Amino acid sequence: MTTAALVTVFGSLHYDIAVMGPARPRKGETVTGTSWHPKSGGKGGNQAVSSARTGIATSMIGAVADDEFGRFLIANLDRKNVDHTFVRRSASQSTGMSVAIFDAEGDYGAVIVSGSNLTLGDGDVAAARDLLDRTTLLVLQSEIPDAANAAAAKAVRQAGGRVLINAAPARALSGDLQSYVNIIVVNAIEAEMLAGVPVVETLDGALKAAKRLAHLYPEVVVTVGGAGVAYANRDGEEIAIEAEKVKVESTHGAGDEFIGVLASEIALGTAMDVALRRANQAAAKLVSTAESNRD
Repeated sequence: MTTAALVTVFGSLHYDIAVMGPARPRKGETVTGTSWHPKSGGKGGNQAVSSARTGIATSMIGAVADDEFGRFLIANLDRKNVDHTFVRRSASQSTGMSVAIFDAEGDYGAVIVSGSNLTLGDGDVAAARDLLDRTTLLVLQSEIPDAANAAAAKAVRQAGGRVLINAAPARALSGDLQSYVNIIVVNAIEAEMLAGVPVVETLDGALKAAKRLAHLYPEVVVTVGGAGVAYANRDGEEIAIEAEKVKVESTHGAGDEFIGVLASEIALGTAMDVALRRANQAAAKLVSTAESNRD
């Protein structure tokens, strides 16, 4: 590995359509919206952009189709200074996409169609092996196949790098993947699923969940939205940080902003308590910014 810090994100890219309305529709209901706009998304893409925004070198490994949506996503990575050399153009699937419906309070629900993201695998890891060998911190999520994540994580760990996984959406990780993870980041729902016990969505509840998951992973971060974030590791270190108090405009993308900033700070060797505070502040700034005013 080189001495220069490098964050590599291996994950999903989605073309998002954001729809604004007074409320999210119930079953069988039609709601009249106020506006809509396209945006670049996918947890992987969002986290890579967030990381690059801090100024650290950031690369993306992913897959899009050679279609209008794919070209839109590649252009966004270009603008945001994310290296996309290893974003493959898939001929067998359409670009991943999602539709997110926002209510007047800024909360949302979404439907994702994974498309080309599901084609990621060993071939992408092999093609990017030199990049992975130079990676300081690899960032993963659960929007691509588990086997692909495990292959990338193994390559980075063999080269001396570290692996962070944002285990979202919630699903069990394979034993292979779990063995390569240094740091896992989950919200309360995901922590409950992985820990196998109820998690109270408070800062105390998050810390208890983090301590329980530290039996399975070396370092654990549990976020609980407006309550804050908790951390625990196998050495017994514990950190609990209250959320920044802001007026919420939209919660969309807050978790990915948190991950991207946290990843960049960890790759730079920042102390964990400082890294968590900076990531918390970045997420708070994002949620206090209306969707229409985001770059």
